Amino acid sequence: MTSAANNNVPGGTSPEPRFDYDMWNHVDGIAAFLAGTANVIMQLSLPPVGYGVVESPVDSGKVTLHPVKRLRTTLSYLAVALHGTEEERLRYREAVNQSHRQIRSRPGSPVKYNAFSPRLQLWVAACLYYGIVDMTERLHGPIPETDADALYDYCARLGTTLQMPQELWPPDRAAFDEYWRHTLAATSIDDTVRDYLAELVDLKALPLPVRALAARPQRFIATGLLPPHLRDEMRLPWSERDERILAKGLTAIGMVYRRLPHIVRRFPMNFYLWDTRRRMRKNLPLV
Repeated sequence: MTSAANNNVPGGTSPEPRFDYDMWNHVDGIAAFLAGTANVIMQLSLPPVGYGVVESPVDSGKVTLHPVKRLRTTLSYLAVALHGTEEERLRYREAVNQSHRQIRSRPGSPVKYNAFSPRLQLWVAACLYYGIVDMTERLHGPIPETDADALYDYCARLGTTLQMPQELWPPDRAAFDEYWRHTLAATSIDDTVRDYLAELVDLKALPLPVRALAARPQRFIATGLLPPHLRDEMRLPWSERDERILAKGLTAIGMVYRRLPHIVRRFPMNFYLWDTRRRMRKNLPLV
């Protein structure tokens, strides 16, 4: 698949870089399931993002109330942002905007936030990019330098599909690393956000049989994929032995996935891209 080269951001504010890149080379559907909770914790560790989610009046989009729907909308956004056409990105942006218009800090909120803030969207996009690279390397080993640069440029779409202008995305991987270290060091998780995230870690929104089977491995994987600073903020213990077990497990999963047909490796991202296009054709709700 070729990226939409020389096209504008859906908002029409700034041109995106021109290059050809097959993003499907870095899509293993299992990564979305394995890394999803850890990535949400990273995103919400920036207090304005955390409180924007916790205090959101949009109940239909809350993962604690509608976990299956939230999974669909999140993975659909990723599928469209990374693999969709410019028209599809624009339509999904408009759908997300309807929800984001209601997400603004209230007079009594401990922190100020606005879901339309480009800088908050930059952080969310940065977390998503970090997760893609982290899981790709944990499953398959280091990404070659040329591919790593192209992947980085391409992943600006994670932010530009919403309100983040292209020029806000750090210009190269070195600049991103500096931004990541600086912003990560400024993150913190208070009791309010930690309690919310603990429900995600322990799968409290899912039926008891699912929790009984999946909660313990879910907690282990989510803890292991967090940067150490955020493990401390979440008060989640981790040991060197745990790290070795996780590393061996992910390496084994990667070996299996490299032998699977592409259509299987890409599931559920390919399914959610298909489903979003179906919803667009039938004028069904996207979020």
